[in-house]
Amino acid sequence: MVRGTPSYAFVTFLLRSRAFSSQNRRGSTQFRNLIAESEQGCCHTKDPDAKDRNFTRIAKEICGITRTKPRWENTLLSQYPSFNFADPSFFLLYLNHQNNAFLSLRFFHWLCSHCDFLPDQSSCTALFDLLVDAGACKAAKSLLDCSGFTPEPASLECYIQHLCSDGMVEDALDVFVMLRKVGFSPSVTTWKASLLGCLKVGRTDLVWTLYEQMTESGVVASIDVETVGYLIKAFCAENNFVKGYELLGQVLENGLCPDKTVFNVLITGFCKEGQYARVSEILHIMIAKKCNPDIFTYQEIINRLLKKKNSEGFRVFNDLKDRGYFPDRVMYTTVIKGNCEMGRLGEARKLWFEMIQKGFLPNDYTYNAMIHGYCKMGDFVKAWKLYKDMCGRGYIEPTVSYCTMISGLCLHGKTVEAMSLFKEMSHKGVVPDLVTYNSLIKGLCKEWNLVKATKLFNKLLAQGLEPSAFSFTPLIKGLCKVGDTQGAIRLWKDMHDRHLEPMAITHDHIIVGLCKEGNSAQGMEWLLNMLSLKLKPQRQTFEYLINSLSQEDKLDDIMVVLDLMFRLGYTLEESIIHSLVSKFSKENFHLPNLCLVKILERN
Repeated sequence: MVRGTPSYAFVTFLLRSRAFSSQNRRGSTQFRNLIAESEQGCCHTKDPDAKDRNFTRIAKEICGITRTKPRWENTLLSQYPSFNFADPSFFLLYLNHQNNAFLSLRFFHWLCSHCDFLPDQSSCTALFDLLVDAGACKAAKSLLDCSGFTPEPASLECYIQHLCSDGMVEDALDVFVMLRKVGFSPSVTTWKASLLGCLKVGRTDLVWTLYEQMTESGVVASIDVETVGYLIKAFCAENNFVKGYELLGQVLENGLCPDKTVFNVLITGFCKEGQYARVSEILHIMIAKKCNPDIFTYQEIINRLLKKKNSEGFRVFNDLKDRGYFPDRVMYTTVIKGNCEMGRLGEARKLWFEMIQKGFLPNDYTYNAMIHGYCKMGDFVKAWKLYKDMCGRGYIEPTVSYCTMISGLCLHGKTVEAMSLFKEMSHKGVVPDLVTYNSLIKGLCKEWNLVKATKLFNKLLAQGLEPSAFSFTPLIKGLCKVGDTQGAIRLWKDMHDRHLEPMAITHDHIIVGLCKEGNSAQGMEWLLNMLSLKLKPQRQTFEYLINSLSQEDKLDDIMVVLDLMFRLGYTLEESIIHSLVSKFSKENFHLPNLCLVKILERN
């Protein structure tokens, strides 16, 4: 562990260690004087028990002062002018009565800086343990760094577990190094706590570092199924699901079976990759090992399948019910939404009523799923009826619902009705989100109403919303279509300055727009830039550029564009071939027959 510079008080302790015993003797005399002078009327006594009682009383008094007075550091010495605050036994007694880790640390720093307190191993250990038990890992680390003492191995093990719980996993690894230096091997419990802590903060690299250290220390032989489960989860966190599955197989061969969370992580991973056959295998393994999948396992599978619009999710849902599981409202909503996304409104309605019969009332998410389905199908009457019903039940999700209906109206070319709903939102104090603005901008651009679309875009910015690439793309396309390609390029640069990744089609729109304006040279620049970014232009883009270059008699550039086009696997329309051959022959282009052969061969 990298430690800071030891405190001044601690350095003084090292230099004055020989004088420490005589100082304690002086402290005993001062304590007897303090008792004699105490306002509580305590008199000089040779009774050791009386000394301890008064010593305890003073410690309790000071505990009370440090708890209740905000600036006790300025007055404490004057309140007890003859008391030996540097006595280590007093600090231990103070800790015993204080039971507040942060106040104890504050008092410790005050003693070191104002009372020549020289902390010994016992004082530092007691304070360190108190801080660790309180979960004050940063304060405990600060104590280690400034004092330079080494706690007992048992204290360090507890410290490691708290560090990992707080996500301070790199510091925990430093403590492992400290333990290794003194020849102490941590328990499996400590190793497992560290592995889990690394997983929680996504540091799989440290998981493997710890596992390597476990191997070197000889702990691997006693690793249990829980530890192996952490390793499987680490593989899955790195998207190496096959390795995780192989390790699961080894565990099962040894007669061990991980808990459901390990299976669920593998299922989630294979669902992401679309390996549903492997998901089915894992489900069968769980059933065979009597580790029956719970409702959450099925929820994950169904959710992933339906997100990919895989109808297999509906079969799994029905199989779930046949096996005696009882889907909850969340699962019903998931399947209803999946049906709506795939245009199966009839099935969605059946599940809607089935859910109600089972005692689950639709929530705002369920309503919005159905509203979205109706809007997607263009049935705005039923969508609006559902919206009214939702509001009547007291659900407050107007932004999502309005956005859903506005998006649906724009999709079906009903921008007038969409704008009407948009105005209604303002009257009701409902704040539109970015998706609402993007839907309206796209709808207006489709109808060539670029003036209104631009006004909405500016309003979006005025509202403090950050535009997305979907905010810019329809406007860029629209400006290129109406002949304002330079305006489109300015928007493209604005998007680039905002660190937004322009969609590939955006480049196509600009190239086509430049060609229509007769600016083939700039069009060529955009094409080459597009290819340098590993973006694939559309075939239509190449054709527009070839026609534009042909009109400007730039035959050499045409050959370059043709070469690039053929490399991407595109072919030429027959009419373009005839036009090019005619052009080359008419212009007496160098080796026209050879050029023609090349064009025909590569086409």
